[in-house]
Order: sequence, then C-alpha cells, then structure tokens
Amino acid sequence: MNSSHRPVTEEDYQRVRELHAQGLGRNEIARQIGRAQRTVSVIAAELGLTFDTSMTEDATRARVAQLAALRADTAVDLHLDALKLTQQLWEPTTVFSFGGKDNTFASRQVDEPPAADKKALMTAAGIALEKSLRLVPPADDTGADAARSLVGQLLSGLTAVHREQQGAADEGADGDAP
Repeated sequence: MNSSHRPVTEEDYQRVRELHAQGLGRNEIARQIGRAQRTVSVIAAELGLTFDTSMTEDATRARVAQLAALRADTAVDLHLDALKLTQQLWEPTTVFSFGGKDNTFASRQVDEPPAADKKALMTAAGIALEKSLRLVPPADDTGADAARSLVGQLLSGLTAVHREQQGAADEGADGDAP
C-alpha cells in the first residue's frame, strides 16, 4: 500500500513528536515513519514543532558562494577568450577555400585575417566580454573619476606642449620673414 494514501494516525503524530524530541530532522523522521516529507512537515506544524534550518541555511550559503566563485572564474575565462580573439586580428593566418568543379582545396598565408574574419573575431570578442560582464558586473564606478581626471590632466598637458611648440614655430616664422 502506498504511504501517501494511508490516513495519518495518532501513532504518526506521536512518532513525529518523539523523533523530533530526539533532534532528528524532517527528512530522517519521514524515512523512519515511512511518510512523505511534506506529511511530516504538516504534522510538525500542527504540533507546533519546528526544525533547525541552520544546516540547510549554511549549505545554501556555501552553494551560493561556490556559484559566485564559478561565475567569477567563468568571467575571467571569457575575458581571456576575448583577449585571444582580439590578438588574432593582427596575427598572420591561413586563408583557405574549397572550389571548382573538383572541389579542390587551396590555402595561403596572409599577414592578417581578411576584413570579414576580423569582423567575426571582433563580434566573438564582444560577445565574450558582454557575457563576462553579465556574469560579474563591475562592482561600482570607483576609479572612473580618477581615470577621467588623469585623462583630463594628460590632455591639458598635451595642449600646453602643443601651444608652446606652436608659439615657438610662430616666433621662428616671424624671424624668417623678409
């Protein structure tokens, strides 16, 4: 007879109370009395009994942390894949084709991939980076203001050097005038 169709008895209530008092968890009680876990939960709730969920919570936290670490590892791998793909944009490669009525194979070395292949490499690199950032988004914008400030200072310095050079060139032009 299937235990799920068996009516819950007073003995079931008593066994749940006893086994709970011994510190057993819901799953173990269900195994010992031959009832579904849900049935044990209902009986326990009716008896006002609760189960210690700290082990479950700890295990869940550990699994969540493990998944976060795996996502971070995968994000790093995707970033490295994007780097490898973008490096291929400028490396020598072999181009090939099959063609003709005999479907012959032809290949040759070129200094860098053709434009269509570069586009495919960039697309693949972009997808890898996008997926990486979805797995582990940047924590915040810290450093962005500093980087903008550094770029601004660099531009100001370059502008000043350019003006100095332009001024020196203008003075030289005045001195050369007849």
